[in-house]
Amino acid sequence: MVDKTVLARQFIEAIPHARALGLTLTHIGEGEAEITMPYNEDLIGDPRTGVIHGGAVSASLDTCCGAAVMSHPAAPGGTATIDLRIDYMRAATPGQTITTRATCYHITRNVAFVRATAMDDEQDRPVATASGAFTVEGK
Repeated sequence: MVDKTVLARQFIEAIPHARALGLTLTHIGEGEAEITMPYNEDLIGDPRTGVIHGGAVSASLDTCCGAAVMSHPAAPGGTATIDLRIDYMRAATPGQTITTRATCYHITRNVAFVRATAMDDEQDRPVATASGAFTVEGK
């Protein structure tokens, strides 16, 4: 039997935008995932402040949520985003790595539900949070 966490890791590492953003899968398993995105001047959204663009944070959240779904014991295969709500709490601190953690907390026959948080070094003050619904394929 193929290890789903290995498949999820290979899938994420093969996504071109994930490579372009420098996303690294640092933890995956049992419906949880963690991805880091290092600070990169190419991703700055506001040159005056050096703050990373919200789209990069959004992509990190979405990718991490998908990884959490793929690693869930009840998810048989791939996934795609159905709906993703992102609440931006504050700008990420320039120069700091953004770490995203996601948990797939419920799965039905067709839909997986996920929550995620993106943080920089200030772990008690999220940069953004997300909640979403993802497809459950092949069940």
